[in-house]
Amino acid sequence: MAAGRVLFPLLLLFFFALPSSSTNSEGNALFALKRRLSDPNKVLQSWDDTLVNPCTWFHVTCNSDNHVIRLDLGNSKISGHLGPELGQLEYLQYLELYGNDISGTLPEELGNLKNLVSLDLYSNQLEGQIPKSFGRMRSLKFLRLNNNKLTGPIPRELTALSNLKILDVSNNDLCGTIPTDGPFVQFSYQSFENNNRLNGPELQGLVAYDFGC
Repeated sequence: MAAGRVLFPLLLLFFFALPSSSTNSEGNALFALKRRLSDPNKVLQSWDDTLVNPCTWFHVTCNSDNHVIRLDLGNSKISGHLGPELGQLEYLQYLELYGNDISGTLPEELGNLKNLVSLDLYSNQLEGQIPKSFGRMRSLKFLRLNNNKLTGPIPRELTALSNLKILDVSNNDLCGTIPTDGPFVQFSYQSFENNNRLNGPELQGLVAYDFGC
């Protein structure tokens, strides 16, 4: 009986020392991202999938609860594609992937990042449309997608981003019209320049989809 009384607290200590399952899913999501990327300078070398907790990896920042809140891979010479697993990083606040050679489309699942404050994907080779799901990232303050190959209209769903302070979609191939509601009232022309098929602000409530995008 005495041995049982000693064993029980030890089991409790072991249980609480284990990483949370959410941290494990975050590590899995980041390792899935690593598999999608080409990394000639080996900046992701420390991303070891045998370590459940990714908070020890370079370029990853965690909070006091061991949840991933920041990913810093700007100007890292990585290439490849982004995948839906990024949407599993539910505590992420900063996603910095600018100045690389990342191609393909923007995953719809990025819209699941409700805590994201800054999304910096500028100066890559991204294609396709800006997902409407981005309108769900209500904490977003900085959205920089400039200097890519994005097409299609600016989603009106982005007008719901009441915290958005900085928007830059310049130097793409966007079309249609520029929304005028919500945070768009404060953005200057420079936020949208060098999109040859973008036709200026909306008129009389007409939306971008009406202009043959």
